Amino acid sequence: MTLAEILRAVDEGLPVHWQNPGYQVERPAGGGPCVIRSLSTGHCIGLTWTNGITLNGKEEEYFIGEGTTLLPVK
Repeated sequence: MTLAEILRAVDEGLPVHWQNPGYQVERPAGGGPCVIRSLSTGHCIGLTWTNGITLNGKEEEYFIGEGTTLLPVK
């Protein structure tokens, strides 16, 4: 998934994961940049580097949780 696809999916309320279902991409309450949160420890890292563009991890490591679909923009 590209950064734009990840942000859109998160904003639409879809469960976006990184590497495995134990890591979820979330937008903190009150807004702000998205983070990747470990569901087992609660530890968070930024979705992107400080430049706001470069993803932590590779695009192919991000996916939408099973049973949900990101619909194309019309």
